Amino acid sequence: MILTGNEIKKQVSESNIKISDFSNERINPNSYNYRLGKELKIFTGTDSLGNQIFEEVTIPEEGFVLEPGAMYLGVTEEVIGSSKYAMSLIGRSSLGRYGLFLQVSANLGHTTSCHRWTLEIYACKKIKVYPLMNIGQVSFWDNYGEVTCFGKTYANFNLPTETVEK
Repeated sequence: MILTGNEIKKQVSESNIKISDFSNERINPNSYNYRLGKELKIFTGTDSLGNQIFEEVTIPEEGFVLEPGAMYLGVTEEVIGSSKYAMSLIGRSSLGRYGLFLQVSANLGHTTSCHRWTLEIYACKKIKVYPLMNIGQVSFWDNYGEVTCFGKTYANFNLPTETVEK
């Protein structure tokens, strides 16, 4: 079952959900708006061994224009996590209507993970993004069955992180 906004607030106050820099103003009926961190990686191609190459940039205060068809990795400004609930990180419909997609392939945040989340970002057309803008939303889901931590490969990172070999 998905948590309501009021239940998210309650679970944050009871320390069952961690959201750094929590603000009641970012609560929605069934989610919480997270912000875009300042770090961004731009996919530029592959090297001779097939390894992905990314250019790292810091999003300036005046914003950064995402180009259509490019792949970007961003990061949540907030540390978000829970040892009790699973999370789903998705985009905001208001930005989706501008052609900005987030977490197209990997929106599940595993229970027991708590960190700044890498965001998969894809723009269908030019769109300017700003550091600390509300860019997506996270919902929290009750688990059915025993919670087990299967390792924390990506949870060890707090910056945009590309593929990690297991």
